[in-house]
Amino acid sequence: MNWEVIIKYLPKLLEGAWLTLELVSIAVIAGLILALPMGIARASRHWYVRAMPYGYIFFFRGTPLLVQLFLLYYGLSQFDSVRSSALWTGTLLSHTFALGDWSWDFSLRIKGLRDPFVCAVVTMTLHTAAYIAEIIRGAIQAVPPGEIEAARALGMSRAQAMTYIILPRAARIGLPAYSNEVILMLKASALASTVTLLELTGMSRTIIARTYLPVEIFFAAGMFYLVIAFVLVRGFRLLERKLRVDACQGR
Repeated sequence: MNWEVIIKYLPKLLEGAWLTLELVSIAVIAGLILALPMGIARASRHWYVRAMPYGYIFFFRGTPLLVQLFLLYYGLSQFDSVRSSALWTGTLLSHTFALGDWSWDFSLRIKGLRDPFVCAVVTMTLHTAAYIAEIIRGAIQAVPPGEIEAARALGMSRAQAMTYIILPRAARIGLPAYSNEVILMLKASALASTVTLLELTGMSRTIIARTYLPVEIFFAAGMFYLVIAFVLVRGFRLLERKLRVDACQGR
């Protein structure tokens, strides 16, 4: 084991690990926001409400993440209308603010799907949202019926019961499954290297192309993944303990 090479390229691996954390963090948080209304709809007693998100969930759970990533990054670029739109190339938002004799310009560059990071974030968000929606559905349906009946007996409307009783209890029930999904997305983020994104795996492959030492570099990358996963597991474990998840699982 050539430890000198690992130490030499440690800053580059740290850079890739930080990009991996950014990618996973945005995807799982945005996926949770997107999945919340779908999970509530999937738990509805009306079949037509349940059917609305079914096609979305069926597609993204039934196809591999790598295929979805390629469809978005390589597939959309085949259409001229997409390549010439702001969805692909991005857009520049600019505005001039004036206040008396003072004025200043504000500009914000929004990247399009042509950027590998944006493409990976969008794909991973859409992918994990389907799984999180099913986690939310299962958690809502696992809420004891007695608590829902008690909320209705107190005069709460269905929306109030969902906001104050069902969703808080479902959050505790579904937290362990959500933590597993976050770990799975951490490992799945390695697929982003296939669209030239230099996250941890992509950076490792770039270093290997220079050094021809795959064992050392992939070993170091694996250690980074293990450390990140360990921190995430411990963080979720502390959160479960604070929310008393084990206690609320009892019947």
